[in-house]
Amino acid sequence: MKNITLPTPHKILNIIHETQAEYTFRVQCSDEIRHGQFYVLSIPKVGEAPISVSAQGDGWVEFTIRKVGRLTNGLFGMAKGDTLFMRGPYGNAFPVEDFEGKDLVVIAGGTGLAPVRSMLQYFYQYPEKIRSVHLIAGFKDIHCVLFEEDLQRFKSAFHTIYTLDNSREDGFETGMVTKFVKDIPFADFDDYNVVIVGPPVMINFTAKECVNQGVPEDKIWVSFERKMSCSVGKCGHCKINETYVCLEGPVFNYVRGKELLD
Repeated sequence: MKNITLPTPHKILNIIHETQAEYTFRVQCSDEIRHGQFYVLSIPKVGEAPISVSAQGDGWVEFTIRKVGRLTNGLFGMAKGDTLFMRGPYGNAFPVEDFEGKDLVVIAGGTGLAPVRSMLQYFYQYPEKIRSVHLIAGFKDIHCVLFEEDLQRFKSAFHTIYTLDNSREDGFETGMVTKFVKDIPFADFDDYNVVIVGPPVMINFTAKECVNQGVPEDKIWVSFERKMSCSVGKCGHCKINETYVCLEGPVFNYVRGKELLD
């Protein structure tokens, strides 16, 4: 039986420079992973950090990482062929099976696009499994845009709105993602779900705007992957009131999740 608390070595197959601050690492891995789960990545004698799975395929998994600390600084110094240590996968997942055959709205802010990317790729690959997908993806500015090739592909299959916070560029609207929630035709949907991922403040205001537009709370799903630390319920860093986010999440229905927002 696999010991999920023990890091194991994995070869880096490729490194994609998404932006100056975010790289995507493709790592050799054959685990069965559900959309929305995460791993704890580590470098011996440097540290470890929880990172969402941003894509997966036959014999590999991808992590999109922002350079923000000691561990990520170390990762950015690694190269193709180097060895990265991982433990996981951890956490629950988006209920993709329940999404199938219905309309789906995905609203992501910045690197919040990473935890939903594999799910979006799944529905892009199997369009017959979903009635429709509406995607709102927001970024700080044009230099922060992630997964440009995916965003272009998604335009051909999904209803998409891509936005920059305060600047204007071709192909992008201007404004926070909350500004565009009103453009989603919720009234035309027979049965649907909404997934929101991003910084806690973005999740908070976006979920409230969805509710203002008539979305029932139990149709909204959020992810608190940013709360993770040890990922096995031992350190207590992710504990909010009596809830260990790493054990019960990171994906929550908003009925429960709204109680966990800062």
